[in-house]
Formats: sequence, structure tokens, C-alpha cells
Amino acid sequence: MINAFFQYEFMRMALITGILIALLSGILGSFVVQKRMSFLGNGLSHSALGGIGIGVLLGVEPIIVAIPFIIIIALLMFFIKEKTNLEIDTSIGIISSSAISIGILAISLSTGYAADAYSFLFGSILAISKMDVVYLVIISIIVLSVVLIFWKQMTYSAFDRDLAIADGINVVALDYILSVLLAIFIITAIKLIGIVLISSFLILPSASARLFSKTFFQMNIFSIILSIFSCIFGLYISFLLDLPSGATIIILQSFLFIIIFFLSKIKKVNTL
Repeated sequence: MINAFFQYEFMRMALITGILIALLSGILGSFVVQKRMSFLGNGLSHSALGGIGIGVLLGVEPIIVAIPFIIIIALLMFFIKEKTNLEIDTSIGIISSSAISIGILAISLSTGYAADAYSFLFGSILAISKMDVVYLVIISIIVLSVVLIFWKQMTYSAFDRDLAIADGINVVALDYILSVLLAIFIITAIKLIGIVLISSFLILPSASARLFSKTFFQMNIFSIILSIFSCIFGLYISFLLDLPSGATIIILQSFLFIIIFFLSKIKKVNTL
């Protein structure tokens, strides 16, 4: 069955896409978990439905519309937070609920292509193409380059925001940068993981890695490893059993989290 797994071109495309998405997820997810901004990933992923719905309504490739749409949404979330006395979770709730409503309304008004929205909601390995892989390679290089440039400042602000501000680091600009990177990641992962499950894919490996990592760098490395492992085996299981790729990967990541959680508890008990 392993030979059959690699025999099909769509599976090879899905595998390459999955590994690249897992790499980005491991890095960005670590910042999201460390900064306690998991709700941001959830809000942005659901907001993508607005762009997808508009694309379906207009009869064009939904991703083309979703890219600028979700980037604008990401910037708006932090703009409202900075310009008002509202907390970030309130801002995310306001914007994401509006975006979701726009998507639902647009899809309901569409006379065609509405069935394609299913693959965007739950992910489908059949939706991956060569152009998606090329696009993802370019996006991965851009995202990784930005993270490397701002790595020191982003890590500093992730651990102690107030001290970073006192040292003259522009944490507001870093928040905008992280939100845009997350928006780009979500758009790249939509076809494989699906809108409904992207936030889980972003958070679960990093949350698992945090349970046994001693440093933030270790957390990044272990998060990437767990993401890639779950993505490869999740795709293989979904291929064997003809299951949705996104849901299968997330279930596997959930099992890994449960196992690591209990192992970490056992280790703590033994060290007492």
C-alpha cells in the first residue's frame, strides 16, 4: 500500500504540501501558543470563509479572493484593538463573526460552485495541484525569511511583552506582522486541512511540544517534528481509509497530545 500511496500524483502533491504547511505551523504555532493568542488563529481561520464565499459568488478561484480578504481581516483585528479600549479577543470576535456571516450569505446567493465550498471547509487531498505546491514553496520562503529577520524581537515580546516595550521594541508592529503571517499560513493550508480545522492544526503540535520543551527553540523544533509526523501519517491513513485529510490529521495530533500529556504527568510524579 505504501507504493500505491506514492503512485498517485495527487498524493505526492498533498505530501509535499503537508510537509511545508507543517513546517510553517510548527514555527508560527509556537508563537501563538506562547503569546496565548490561540483565539487569533481560530478567528482568522473562520474569517477565511468570507473570502471563500465571495469568490464562490463571483465564480472565480476562491483562494484569489480569500488572500487579500483575510490579510485585511487580520490587520483590522489589531487595528480595532489598538484604536479602542477593547481587548483583542473582543476585536477578533466582532470581525470574525462578521466575516463568517459574509461568507455564508455569499455562498447562499451563489448559483454555482457552492459544492466546492465543502473541500475548503474540511480539506481535501484531491484539491491539491502543482500550482498550489509552487505557490506554497514561495510563501514558505517568504514567511520563514520574515520570521528569521524578526526572530529575536518576536521571541522577546512573546515571553515578556512589557519588558520588550520598555526596551524600545515595537511590539505593536510585531503583532501586525505575526497576524499577517498567520493569515498567509491559513490561506495556504485551507485546501489540505480545511477552514474548520486549521486553528487546531496550528495549536495542537505546539501545545504538545510545550509540555516537554525546556526552551523556546526546543519548542519550535519539537512542534515542527510533531506537525510533520502527524501530517505524513495522517495523509497515509486518510488515503487508506478514504477519509477527509484535515480531520484525520487533527485526530492523530489529538492522540499525540493526549499521550504526551500523560507521559509528562508520569515524569513529574517520578521526579517528586
